[in-house]
Amino acid sequence: MPSKRFKNALKQVDSRQLYPLESAVEILSKFPRAKFSETVDLAFRLGVDPKQSDQMVRGTVPLPHGSGKTIRVLVFAKSGTAADAAREAGAEFVGYEDMIKKCQEGWTDFDVAIATPEAMAEVRKLGKVLGPRGLMPNPKTGTVSDDTAKAVREVKAGRVEFKVDKAGNVHVPVGKVNFKPQQILENVKAVIDAVAKARPSSLKGTYIRSCTLSATMSPAVHLDVKPMAA
Repeated sequence: MPSKRFKNALKQVDSRQLYPLESAVEILSKFPRAKFSETVDLAFRLGVDPKQSDQMVRGTVPLPHGSGKTIRVLVFAKSGTAADAAREAGAEFVGYEDMIKKCQEGWTDFDVAIATPEAMAEVRKLGKVLGPRGLMPNPKTGTVSDDTAKAVREVKAGRVEFKVDKAGNVHVPVGKVNFKPQQILENVKAVIDAVAKARPSSLKGTYIRSCTLSATMSPAVHLDVKPMAA
């Protein structure tokens, strides 16, 4: 049963209406708050068929104001130079054989994994452990790199990954409810732009079918997607 706070929030939004982005952010910022700092989520329903390899939508985008989340980073690096650079950049966990063994034993107490190309020869064997959790390093998302310091800094600064799921949906965290409305607005615009640019060239017809903005414990605010297709 919906809470009193959720019911009060529902009174402030019309579920049948499509709101301009600026209005949606303003409405979201006025919803009654939960007792914790809720994550703001942007959700897309795309007109792609994820079963087709040429219609996969995936990428990363740096959020202008960060995600508001403390990101714990694991770096797999064989060389001392790459490992030292990762530590200096702020990586919480750095290693090679010791970290691979730890992950094989089921440890996944981190948010992002980065690996050097050299280390990937062994890290690939962790596919069954890291893959299902979305933690596998991937060159397409900038998490396989010789420049470990740069990769760590970008992730820590608020670079987020997006990937279409089996149902054709994409969910991206775009900040926290305690962000200023302008910060949420600019983060959302950055994500919309990145997702729009990731449109598969083989796709015919409508790409972004619908889009909603919501907080962890709030109703969804439906966005007008026409400007996104422009």
